[in-house]
Amino acid sequence: MIKVYTTKTCPYCHALMDWLDEQEIEYEEVDASNMPDITSVPVTEINGERIIGFDRPAIKAALKTNQ
Repeated sequence: MIKVYTTKTCPYCHALMDWLDEQEIEYEEVDASNMPDITSVPVTEINGERIIGFDRPAIKAALKTNQ
């Protein structure tokens, strides 16, 4: 399962989720507002690997290696 740590006011978070929706990739959105270990958003977690920012190449690579 993919988790996307976001905040309500982060435009990059919403762009990432829109992109995931377009790619038909299922994910769980997690509100990072009160999570002290998340210091920037968005963070995409794929099988324990965390990718900081809306980094499409890194997300695609993580998805390929974790299929």
